[in-house]
Amino acid sequence: MATVKKKEVGGKTYFYLGHTYREDDKMKYKEIYLGDKLPKNIDKIKAEFLLSIYKERWAPVFEKIKGEYQRQMHRTPAEIKKKNLEAFVIRFTYDTNRIEGSKLSFKDTDALLEMGISPKNRPLRDIKEAEAHRRVFYEMLDYKGELSLGIVLKWHKELFKETKSGIAGKVRDYGVYISGSEYTPPGFEAVEAYIVEFFKWYSGAQSKLHPVELAALAHLKFETIHPFGDGNGRIGRLITNFILHTNGYPMLDIRYADRRSYYNALERSNVKGNESIFVQWFFKRYVKESMLYLGKLKP
Repeated sequence: MATVKKKEVGGKTYFYLGHTYREDDKMKYKEIYLGDKLPKNIDKIKAEFLLSIYKERWAPVFEKIKGEYQRQMHRTPAEIKKKNLEAFVIRFTYDTNRIEGSKLSFKDTDALLEMGISPKNRPLRDIKEAEAHRRVFYEMLDYKGELSLGIVLKWHKELFKETKSGIAGKVRDYGVYISGSEYTPPGFEAVEAYIVEFFKWYSGAQSKLHPVELAALAHLKFETIHPFGDGNGRIGRLITNFILHTNGYPMLDIRYADRRSYYNALERSNVKGNESIFVQWFFKRYVKESMLYLGKLKP
């Protein structure tokens, strides 16, 4: 946690913001000067200060992950890459749908997508949405254009045209609530403007932000808008992996088992108006899920 410190020099008081953290098993300290008066927006300054340290710490790690991932991909035979990708697709489809309430177990999802065996006593909607998600995922991988409202609407329509045709591929024109959350998404009358602003921000941010930070912020901002009646999380996680994949980084599967910390990070960022909360959570999660490319086994 960043701490404000006062220093007395020549009878005058000066304020500094400092933070102690561990890196490579060593304790480090970073400090910035705030002025001779404590700024009114100190909470915002703290958040930006901590995020700058996180980005400085994690950027080299992300590049190491990317480098090793690219090396492994280069030496892996095509048939093995195809097999590994399919394994990821199945796991990702299970987790992303399960987070949103699907009743399919991982074994159900694996049997369905790997062997075409439909599980018994499971909702037909969940089965169709798992099959649709796999198709859309591969469409996302093959898409070479820019991220746009058009492609996002297409992905959403393909995901839900067989199960929720009334909302498939349509931006909401009604209010929505997030169950169990203190955060309420924007009213429907403001959604269109927020979407326009989102893609404008994304267009400018591509050349300014590290791809992993871009993936995290794009996900957070999209979930904050909540432009659809349903499926916002699934589309948001596809957007995240589109950005990572397009920039040559390994993709991320947010596990169903980790949903509570995921939801908590999203909600805290929105309620507190502090994007760095989710970004920091995302950085940690991404590194944890990428241990294979850091010469370590996943914990």
